[in-house]
Amino acid sequence: MRYGLHYYVFCMLIALSGCDLTVLNSPYPLEQLEENTLYSSFSLRPKHLDPARSYSSNEIQFTGQIYEPPLQYHYLKRPYQLIPLTATNLPTVHYEDNEGKRINTAETTDIAYSVYTISIQPGIQYQPHPAFVRDDEIYRYHQLTDQQLNAIKKLADFTTSASRELIAEDYVYQIKRLAHPKVHSPILGLMSDYIVGLKEYATQLRQHPEQQTIAAMRQQMITGVRTLNRYQYQIKIKGQYPQFIYWLAMPFFAPMPWEAEQFYQQPGLMERNIVLDWYPVGTGPFQLIENDPNREMILSRNPNYRIERYPTTGEKGDAEQGLLQDAGRAMPFIDKAVFQLEKEQTAYWSKFLQGYYDASGISSDSFEQAIQLESGGQFALSKAMEEQQIQLKTTVATSTYYMGFNMADPVVGGQSLAAKQLRQAISIAINYEEYIAIFLNGRGIAAQGPIPPGIFGYQSGEKGMNRVVYQWEQQQIQRRSLDRAKQLLHQAGYPDGRHQTTGKPLTLYLDVPASGPEARARFDWLRKQLQQIGLQLVIRSTDYNRFQDKMRQGQAQLFQWGWNADYPDPENFLFLLYGPNSKMHFGGENAANYQNPEYDALFEKMRVLPDGPERASVIEKMMVMVTEDAPWIWGYHPTHFSLYHGWNANIKPNLMANNTMKYRRVDPVQRFTLQQAWNQPIIWPVWMFLVVLLLFIVPSVWRYMKKNQQNIVLIEPE
Repeated sequence: MRYGLHYYVFCMLIALSGCDLTVLNSPYPLEQLEENTLYSSFSLRPKHLDPARSYSSNEIQFTGQIYEPPLQYHYLKRPYQLIPLTATNLPTVHYEDNEGKRINTAETTDIAYSVYTISIQPGIQYQPHPAFVRDDEIYRYHQLTDQQLNAIKKLADFTTSASRELIAEDYVYQIKRLAHPKVHSPILGLMSDYIVGLKEYATQLRQHPEQQTIAAMRQQMITGVRTLNRYQYQIKIKGQYPQFIYWLAMPFFAPMPWEAEQFYQQPGLMERNIVLDWYPVGTGPFQLIENDPNREMILSRNPNYRIERYPTTGEKGDAEQGLLQDAGRAMPFIDKAVFQLEKEQTAYWSKFLQGYYDASGISSDSFEQAIQLESGGQFALSKAMEEQQIQLKTTVATSTYYMGFNMADPVVGGQSLAAKQLRQAISIAINYEEYIAIFLNGRGIAAQGPIPPGIFGYQSGEKGMNRVVYQWEQQQIQRRSLDRAKQLLHQAGYPDGRHQTTGKPLTLYLDVPASGPEARARFDWLRKQLQQIGLQLVIRSTDYNRFQDKMRQGQAQLFQWGWNADYPDPENFLFLLYGPNSKMHFGGENAANYQNPEYDALFEKMRVLPDGPERASVIEKMMVMVTEDAPWIWGYHPTHFSLYHGWNANIKPNLMANNTMKYRRVDPVQRFTLQQAWNQPIIWPVWMFLVVLLLFIVPSVWRYMKKNQQNIVLIEPE
């Protein structure tokens, strides 16, 4: 039977009218659209997922959901408060003298050691993993044959998995791993100064490679770390270091089962990139089931996760904002989290507006589309965002970005009055309020010192004001005038920016690891700031490795740097100016190489004091001292702006916690409904094309068929 072309076109129209158009615009498969899934992205592939090595924010968004240190931060309460995670309670601490005998701190201040005892909950299970599979007493997959390896391309190819209980030994084993020379843990240097015996153990492992095996490490002891029983272990710290407890909420101190490391050390698996850095093993609410950094990474609910419940208390206003609706309910609330690779912010923003990502930051390009400035100077959502029922969450980051002076430099460094006045003049001239308005869309506050808001010791208003750079006028902080900067410059020996003896203009050098159009715009702005007081600025841009070398060697004159809080304590910021932390002299984080014996003495006193009036008083003295000495141009604290679609629940920015995904809840039905409403396929051009096609084809087909009929010769049978 013959059919004309018009018949096939007609069939196409019928088929198109009957197909499901839901997923024509969706980046996800149809079966995923209504699942209880969180959708996010990543732009930079995680380099390390081993908790002993990982220290980057793009890595901790994964490791924080998989690994569980003994402590965590309360999701809702502010100031930030530590609570147990796998531990039964907060660690108990007792103190010892040099002979290891317990002492009463009320009777003496001669504390040689602080001993932390951590008790963990029984019954916690690891995620399912082939490393735990045993046939009687033999681990099935710890000695894979070539034949077995032939069927393995990725971790999911193992057909059997098992689990076991979390025990105290796993936490002790992880601390030993920090010292392993092949692990290269970024916190080994710092922790070696505090954990008794860790430095010696690291030296022992370096000098005796035969002791680096898993079997040997399980048998070896670190003087200050020991297992007390199945669910208890101790860590002994040199002297007093109250901030150590915060480290117990970081993945570095999460447990590591020796079976997993033994499993991953098989050469056949390493050749296939089936390694711990690629496939983590933890007790957390999620497990990594897909690791394709060129496309997507997927976290799935850990089927072995214990019952952990959403907080029943928060702070004032949380209940009114709906943050306690899930109080007491078992977590996590989502089944899966899909992270898509997005290298371009424009593409991410477009998909967010379409409803295909649940949350988004705001880039400079999209700021005006998302945010409007109200008459009172407050930021608010634009009308377009409100119509999409998008929520705005803002919070000042526990971060500090600054320009630093190398205090070892012969021009800008030193403690002479002239050098101090030069630094003060430059600090006044560089207007960070203007910088924030131009380059950050107003998303930040000018820093008055190293401590950001939300950290004990930060003070707002007149009391917390940097009196060198600002003055209190009309009940608000006002930056001092350029006239004051020029006056200080003259007193420093540089009238109009020229050396008073030689008459030569003063040229300053700023070392940076940045380049590109945006960076150039910022550098041009900096030059103009200093030109206002007659100073010349030369930018020396280099790659990051060379920049790091110059900083370590003290070769930079001025530099730009920043610091994000590791934990919510002023010590974590004030130590950036502590003399013994000098980067040039001791390899520490004091990049300015600032050394002031009086400041150092106050720092040592402050860091062991509990939060309270005495500690606040010491910090206030330190602030006066460093703002007067001006080793930094105090920069700014950024404000984070985050947007969330209306189907998100339990959203409260927590800048300390890194395991917040378990608190998140989404309404997949509402999301799916809005995705359909916002992404109706525009198919009228297809219909128009087909109609035009019919108008052209049908007459041609009709003429063709008529011509064929005229040429048909009927042959009658004989």
